[in-house]
Amino acid sequence: MKMTRRELAKIGLGLSAATALGRSAFAQAPAFFRIGTGGTAGTYYPVGGLIANAVSNPPQLVLTAQASNGSVANVNSIASGALESGFSQADVAYWAYTGTGLFEGKGKNEDLRLLANLYPESIHLVAAKSANIKSVADLKGKRVSLDEPGSGTLVDARIILAGWGIKEADVKADFLKPNQAAERMRDGGLDAFFFVGGYPTSAITELAATGGGIDIVPLAGPEADAIRKQYSFFAADEIPAGTYKDVGAVKTLAVGAQWITSAKVPDAVVYEVAKGLWSDKTRAALDAGHAKGKLIRKESALAGAGIPIHPGAERFYKEAGLLKG
Repeated sequence: MKMTRRELAKIGLGLSAATALGRSAFAQAPAFFRIGTGGTAGTYYPVGGLIANAVSNPPQLVLTAQASNGSVANVNSIASGALESGFSQADVAYWAYTGTGLFEGKGKNEDLRLLANLYPESIHLVAAKSANIKSVADLKGKRVSLDEPGSGTLVDARIILAGWGIKEADVKADFLKPNQAAERMRDGGLDAFFFVGGYPTSAITELAATGGGIDIVPLAGPEADAIRKQYSFFAADEIPAGTYKDVGAVKTLAVGAQWITSAKVPDAVVYEVAKGLWSDKTRAALDAGHAKGKLIRKESALAGAGIPIHPGAERFYKEAGLLKG
């Protein structure tokens, strides 16, 4: 059967229209963006849920928050492609990116990218009042828990000891979880312990109220400044007066709880996520939804960044005037 030129032209128009339609349908295909958070009892999980609900813009952009084992698990899942993003302590992200610290000998995860710094996780150096520890230097010869093996806190504690010129052999080191350390201190078996996390934390609150009194030892001065200069993921921080019973304001260091993603996630998707995170709608949800939500501020979105910023997020931060260039 022969076709006239006009009929052929009609078919051609139909095909090109179908191709265009396919293209636009593909352009509108929903982007699914999973967030690895933490355990359901922690802070990452509820904050992740709040952000996912506020930023989702179906059908184009769908965010879901998933419970996980926290920073290290999230970094590994992003590397394997099992997650598009996740929450991580800034130090853990830095070690993964550089193949150091907890990731020593495991290779570098050079595809990790920062989407936003969220809120500070303060380094608490908790001391029994009776131990009379006023500075990190006073830890020499004392019974000190540095947190359990494999924890980010243990690596941070070692950095802090070294910053004040103290070797691990100079202290009677123990390796307990914060809750166990608090119990041991209450029983008189421990002089000090390290804890990294948002304040107030229940184990320290209870200890301050029932355990004969505590001090939070300051991490400040030239030693702290030198540590911050060497490790970009540390930021200056202050635990406000009255956070713990009978403890005044304390200057310390913090690592950011950060939202990280992969260089493999398209720029356009990350741009929309960053834009959604700092929208008025998300601001209202964070302020109303969780105590830590109020601390998630656009002004500190890039504080303590130890890994490169994702180009999609970078575009947003430049438009928002937070980045030059």
